[in-house]
Amino acid sequence: MTSESVNRDVSERCPCLSGLVLGDCCGPVLAGERAAPTAEALMRSRFTAFALGDRNHLLVSWHPDTRPATLDLDESMRWYRLDIDSTQAGSPFDADGEVTFTAYYRRGAERGFLHERSRFTRSDGRWVYVDGVVG
Repeated sequence: MTSESVNRDVSERCPCLSGLVLGDCCGPVLAGERAAPTAEALMRSRFTAFALGDRNHLLVSWHPDTRPATLDLDESMRWYRLDIDSTQAGSPFDADGEVTFTAYYRRGAERGFLHERSRFTRSDGRWVYVDGVVG
């Protein structure tokens, strides 16, 4: 799988709210130009993929044992804020990691959030999302 071309301005602020522009943050990970160095960086790139509608990056960055065959994104949802609540392991030197986050969205007049503890592991030397517990 390769990441699809999604309209992105790499000079705009990265949707993951790292403080960097997209071209210096999640953009190269979404484009497949570099691997996410940590579980948190992969989590940030996956949030950015949701924010930009990059279905292919979400699938490519999902562990093959838990990845769905297809992924339908709700185009009416606008993901606008990501808070990393905690990380456990997931460094460049770890094999597994966990990231707890809160992601905020809008759908029309509705506002909401998703709070999840996500598990990550390395597969073929790259961080991938395994699964998460919402709550």
